[in-house]
Amino acid sequence: MILIIDFGSQFNQLIARRVRECGVYCIIEPPTIPIERIQEMNLQGIILSGGPCSIYEEHCPRIDSRILELGIPVLGICYGMQYMVDTLGGKVQRALKREYGFAELLLEHKDNIFKDIPDKSQVWMSHGDSISALPPGFSISAKTDNTPVAAMADESRRLFGLQFHPEVVHTTKGKQILHNFLFTVCGCKRNWTMRAFAKQTVSEIREKVGDRKVILGLSGGVDSSVTALLIHKAIGANLTCIFVDNGLLRKNEAAKLKLTFKEHLKINIRFVNAAKLFLKALANVADPEKKRKIIGKVFMDVFEAEACKIKGAEFLAQGTLYPDIIESRSAFGGPSAIIKSHHNVGGLPKRMKLKLVEPLQYLFKDEVRKLGAQLGLEPDLVWRQPFPGPGLAIRIMGAVTEKRLKVLRDVDAVLIEEIKAAGYYRKVWQSFAVLLPIKSVGIMGDSRTYEDIVALRAVTSRDAMTADWAKLPHRLLGRISNRIINEVNGVNRVVYDISSKPPSTIEWE
Repeated sequence: MILIIDFGSQFNQLIARRVRECGVYCIIEPPTIPIERIQEMNLQGIILSGGPCSIYEEHCPRIDSRILELGIPVLGICYGMQYMVDTLGGKVQRALKREYGFAELLLEHKDNIFKDIPDKSQVWMSHGDSISALPPGFSISAKTDNTPVAAMADESRRLFGLQFHPEVVHTTKGKQILHNFLFTVCGCKRNWTMRAFAKQTVSEIREKVGDRKVILGLSGGVDSSVTALLIHKAIGANLTCIFVDNGLLRKNEAAKLKLTFKEHLKINIRFVNAAKLFLKALANVADPEKKRKIIGKVFMDVFEAEACKIKGAEFLAQGTLYPDIIESRSAFGGPSAIIKSHHNVGGLPKRMKLKLVEPLQYLFKDEVRKLGAQLGLEPDLVWRQPFPGPGLAIRIMGAVTEKRLKVLRDVDAVLIEEIKAAGYYRKVWQSFAVLLPIKSVGIMGDSRTYEDIVALRAVTSRDAMTADWAKLPHRLLGRISNRIINEVNGVNRVVYDISSKPPSTIEWE
């Protein structure tokens, strides 16, 4: 196992993903992790992430310096490298010229980290500080025109530092550099597979739960679906899933899910139609954060009432993923900024007194898809695009009404049908429509219209941490627009969102 110390970098998830892509298991922990726990982990290596702070600032994050004396290989990236330098007796100071973006890396010495790396390659920099003096025992491995110490090594102690970011795709040989650290330096084995994970997890669930009962809130997304399959394999009929139809779902979605889970997979599932409750609570509410809170509260009230009917239940299962935990890390004392709060992290009412089962909490989304395929989940569910917990309520800007929901459902159905027919559904991360709170003038049948505008959104991404707008063919966009305006009553204009994340978010609300 590889331990990644999170010093606050927004790229720490990318480091973890690159390590796992190499077939090696890793976890991310805050710098507050006790040295005693690290010693118990049976680690092959440690990676210190980057971060937004400067090492000479008063409240910059630090980890127990004994981590560098354990005899375990350590790779410091950006701030992680500067932490190593400062801790081991070197010097870090503000750079005369900051370096952000692309740079040409020039190798000075081919240590184990740079095995099979060309003398010149492109790297991606993001730093305002520079190393002016190396600690005893270190030598310079690489430089750039602007950074005299772009990489360093103390091979006798297996300590390495990189001023650039090998985890981002802009560093052309970054994956090879990480591969060298994992296999040449650390001696890792390529044994992280979804088949092994599934077998181990089913065994752990069976041991933890025994013959007791588990409740799972099933949303129909890939995360909760895979969670249901894993637990069902472990305890069978002792799992009961609860599906709450909040009236904010896509067209015919509840019926499709009922058919899949109840008839095909033979899992115990209770369907609760609570659409009227949600719509009543959302009446005249336009603020997106208020919508989320209202939907969350009503959902928990409905879910709790149904859960109380299941006698003897002692566990609540959730499809929490690793990014959910990492993005909420500030609540647990980590240095990463809170990007968004997650309903799966810390959202359980204390009065329910149920113990949590979260079998996916150390997996990324693409790993969950691989696991779903391994477990035999049908492709439509494995590759189902992410859908927000509050549903269409946050894709309707302004007040949510039954009439506006019908318009958006019809628009969304056309969009998804055309995206699938054109072969783009699995090529994009998400594709959806947003109903705007404004109207525009149009002409239909020689008559003036004043009707709704919908915005189409399609993005490409690997994990939703960053995303780019999808360059869909103009012909496809034209066909979608034409069908929406002709088939959906109340819409006379369609626009396409061409903003990326950051600075925009994927969802509009």
